[in-house]
Amino acid sequence: MTNPRHPASAATAVGPGACPVQHGSPIDSDGPRVLLHSPEFAADPHGAYSHMRGAYGPLVPVELAPDVPATLVIDYRIALWILHDSDRFPADPRFWQQSIPDDSPVKPMMQWYPNALRNSGTIHARYRAAYVAAIDGIDLHALNTTIERVATPLINTFCQDGSADLVSQYAFPLVFEVLNQMVGCSAELGQRVATGMAALFDTVNAAWGMQHLSEALMELITMRRAEPGDDVTSRLAHHPANLDDTEMLYNLISFYGAGLEPMQNLIANTLLLMLTDDRFGGDILGGVLSTRDALDDVLFNDPPMANFSITYPRQPILVGDTWLPAHQPVIISLSACNNDPTIRSGDHTGNRSHLAWSAGAHACPANSVAYLVAQNAIDQLLDALPELRMGVSADEITWRPGPFHRAMAALPVVFPKTPPLPVF
Repeated sequence: MTNPRHPASAATAVGPGACPVQHGSPIDSDGPRVLLHSPEFAADPHGAYSHMRGAYGPLVPVELAPDVPATLVIDYRIALWILHDSDRFPADPRFWQQSIPDDSPVKPMMQWYPNALRNSGTIHARYRAAYVAAIDGIDLHALNTTIERVATPLINTFCQDGSADLVSQYAFPLVFEVLNQMVGCSAELGQRVATGMAALFDTVNAAWGMQHLSEALMELITMRRAEPGDDVTSRLAHHPANLDDTEMLYNLISFYGAGLEPMQNLIANTLLLMLTDDRFGGDILGGVLSTRDALDDVLFNDPPMANFSITYPRQPILVGDTWLPAHQPVIISLSACNNDPTIRSGDHTGNRSHLAWSAGAHACPANSVAYLVAQNAIDQLLDALPELRMGVSADEITWRPGPFHRAMAALPVVFPKTPPLPVF
């Protein structure tokens, strides 16, 4: 019988390549940590992942914010095993967050909330049932029409200028408005949500961002409880799971969090690929690969959530030859795992075995919606402006710092000045 007061004897030696010999943990490492929040990491994450493999192996000591250590998983098979073992690797951070200062920039993004993302077991199942039902109720055919109705006026705001920033002038406002319509949110409330969510993802003024978007969403919840419609908020409010207002709030925040930044970045990162990769030909419409191929390429190489799927081991656990301590964050590098040399071989066009949607109990339930929004948004733009070109060289693109996302600050483009499109 193990002694529960002794961490080593209470630990479980499991996982790929389990070894009976105790080794130090990445959390307790006295050596340097990779700073995932630095501008240098944002500028060249793939170079950083390559360095990590040689210096640390599959489990890397990282810092998510000043004095917030974590373990980053960069091995595909280990990541898949962790994601499918929610008993040993639950998503509940409550023990961990007790030692994290309230002013830590990543705490609002990582701490426990009563939603599907930050719970495990039966509580997670209850939240996820309501969440999935709310998403499954989205009419994908009607969503196509919504995207076109939103995209055309946006394109008309810059098509006569001959230049644009496709992040601030197209990807962000399009996703923002489409999400607002999915959840039944007015433009004014949606703008407040978007501002707060951006602060959360950038880990700048994150606590303010959480308060700002929470106040806006509580107004929406009150409205949709009294006047339900055909939208995500109404379906959550009237689901048999009987979510209370607080549970409603944090599941809506999760919906926005999973949609706003990631979908904006998926659209922008895919456009960058299509504008700079020779496989798409001398002009966009003359390329040999489709928009869907480009989306899958980005989801492999530069997924919009580069490092996420956070878990907290219930007890010390031996993975390979490394001990992971109990209750400390284990982050899956979706980007690094997708590019693990042991699983990559040649062209992967049409291969959707990437981890960009995560896996296991917490896999994204809205990937069909995300694909549809991103593909249609890109196709609408390229149909309207087929001679789109980069406005700067690819190495002049600036990437926003942050431990979780892969996000451009701007995507400048140029094109022949074009008359406005008809709006129906």
